[in-house]
Amino acid sequence: MEPLSIDGAWAFTPPIHRDDRGSFHEWFRSGEFTDTLGHPLEVAQGNCSVSRRGVIRGIHFADVPPGQAKYVSCVAGAILDVVVDLRVGSPTYAAWAAIRLDEENRRTVFLSEGLGHSFMALSEQATVLYLCSTPYAPGREHSVDALDPDIAIEWPADVKPILSEKDAAAPSLRAAQRAGILPDYASCLAHAAQLRGSLPAL
Repeated sequence: MEPLSIDGAWAFTPPIHRDDRGSFHEWFRSGEFTDTLGHPLEVAQGNCSVSRRGVIRGIHFADVPPGQAKYVSCVAGAILDVVVDLRVGSPTYAAWAAIRLDEENRRTVFLSEGLGHSFMALSEQATVLYLCSTPYAPGREHSVDALDPDIAIEWPADVKPILSEKDAAAPSLRAAQRAGILPDYASCLAHAAQLRGSLPAL
């Protein structure tokens, strides 16, 4: 697990074994998470989204606690995956980190509870799988505008962005903070500490 520039986010590049039949790689290993995070990733839901070129999904996040950690992989096509620090009080508040995920490099991104997630499909069609630590709960889940100039994500200039009506209507970062819907950094740290404390004694 390679730490990204935002605390609580990592990338994983699996070894890929290729031969004349195709390829094989280990997409997920629980031990990697326990070693890196100090607690296992509890998987409560698995999602699959298929998007055409230019589609932007997000920026999505959930109330903490319990939040929703995500483990994201692009299994067909290519995406620009973006993690945004929405935790009020964080040293990297409003910062973002982007990484290309595609069917060739097979990289994955893990983001902890409280971080925002978004991606843009770069290929004509992209299939994204993500494991979630908690199930979908409409009352706890929110969005921030992925095109907000205060966040200033550098989406590819040669790809026209396409957003759903819901994502296009998402509030700006400033509006979301004024509304009090953004996660609190201290609460996120406390939640992470509680998760680490849930490990059984050896």
